[in-house]
Amino acid sequence: MGIRRARKADTDDLYAVCLGTGADGTDASDLYDDPRLLGEVFVGPYLRHSPDFAWAYADADDRARGYVLGVLDTTSFENVLATAWWPVLRARHPLVPETANPHDREMVEYLHHPQRRPASLLEAYPSHLHIDMLPDVQGGGRGGRMLGTLLDALAEAGSPGVHLGVSPANLRAIGFYEHFRFEVEPSASSADELIMIRAL
Repeated sequence: MGIRRARKADTDDLYAVCLGTGADGTDASDLYDDPRLLGEVFVGPYLRHSPDFAWAYADADDRARGYVLGVLDTTSFENVLATAWWPVLRARHPLVPETANPHDREMVEYLHHPQRRPASLLEAYPSHLHIDMLPDVQGGGRGGRMLGTLLDALAEAGSPGVHLGVSPANLRAIGFYEHFRFEVEPSASSADELIMIRAL
């Protein structure tokens, strides 16, 4: 068991981790009709277009049970996804009617109109990350080691700072990030998402 580089072969397992933690840190399996939607938005782009900053936490059978995914330069990453990731997903997931499952509809609308971070945030905090661990591998300092692995790699690559987005309802995650010296950036946050920042 332990931290290793994420692999293309981990895709299904990492998508399952994303779904298994997709409801403010709890299992979102019952919320989505398409169980791959969350992974295609929040995991797939990183495995494909930022593999140098992607790690998995694997169990004794080498199955991925958690991940930390990062990007060195968010602007460049967003530009790549605009031409090489989102168009493929839009063809696969056309906009759905208002009567569709609201959770699926929200994700489909997002991939048709992906969010871009403001330049004012990216000047000092150009990198960003996602981290999720299934409940059975949480605790014991595993998440902290995963996060530290990525932060060290971003710092060594020359990043001056990193940001992430978190639901205001996910108090456990917010406390975790604060423990690792992340702070809320008020001007970039909203009622639906807190932006947390940390200098490297």
